[in-house]
Amino acid sequence: MHTARATWIEKHRFDGIADSGHSIVVDGDSVAGNSPMELVLIGLCGCTGYDVAEILQKKREPFTGLEVRAEAERAANPPKIYTNIKLIYRVGGKVSHKAVEDAVRLSEEKYCTVSAMLQKSATITTDIEYTGD
Repeated sequence: MHTARATWIEKHRFDGIADSGHSIVVDGDSVAGNSPMELVLIGLCGCTGYDVAEILQKKREPFTGLEVRAEAERAANPPKIYTNIKLIYRVGGKVSHKAVEDAVRLSEEKYCTVSAMLQKSATITTDIEYTGD
């Protein structure tokens, strides 16, 4: 079992903490911390980024950088869930394009739990950019 809690600080601000023991400020107004919906996108980027980096490392691909960016659209009416998410992977280094494409596909189809949950309500597309540095 996993646990998490959010303790009210003031206004729309909470101190969030989960099993790892790391604290994070959650702010519905995005003034002193990320909003809950921003954290969902950050979680998605981190989850799939972790997968892609691990797969590329196991394949001994010489990547020198990896950034995952999400561009998302939300529903107009409450609950304003994400309906479309585009993930942009920016990969540095002299890597095999096929290896990167395979890693992104494996993350999307098999490993990323955050993506699996969001795919129930949102269309997720991907784009890969190669910096070659």
